Amino acid sequence: MRKSTRSFSRTAASSVAVAALALVGFQATAQSASAATAAATGKASSIAACTTANTKVTVGKASRPINHLLLKATNTGSKPCYAYSAPFLRAGADAQAPLQWVEDSTPQSVLTLEPGRTAYAGILTYSPDGEGGAQVKDLGVLFTDRSGRPAGSEKSLRLPDGGAFFNSAAAVTYWQDNAADALFW
Repeated sequence: MRKSTRSFSRTAASSVAVAALALVGFQATAQSASAATAAATGKASSIAACTTANTKVTVGKASRPINHLLLKATNTGSKPCYAYSAPFLRAGADAQAPLQWVEDSTPQSVLTLEPGRTAYAGILTYSPDGEGGAQVKDLGVLFTDRSGRPAGSEKSLRLPDGGAFFNSAAAVTYWQDNAADALFW
């Protein structure tokens, strides 16, 4: 008797799982159809990329870990915006390339900034493994769009304490929803 109960339970569980998956598939199809209809009629709601026009960007020194700065972007607009990827950062006026992005900090999804909310990016300024380097007083910040290209105009920020030393190991994290994730990757 126990064997038949167990096999019935497994069969019943399998049937429930199949039914649930079918329902999810039906709902996804319905959502796709309604999204396509909204796009076709011009009623699709879109969220803009975060830029220096709709966010306030600040940079500060992090107490831990050493050799790090914390970049904050706060949505000052009245609508949500997407903080795509990582910011393009120019360390100093004569920088020829943006800082590298820390691939290990890639979030699972795009960060949506509701009005008044803040996104964070950690900046490693130098490492003993890096080469060369110079004292930098300004940091140029550009947001990215959905395809990873620069979005909007560059914002130039003064670095705290009169500047920071940057070398070839300098890098920036992807946008995070909290400062701890931005600094401790």
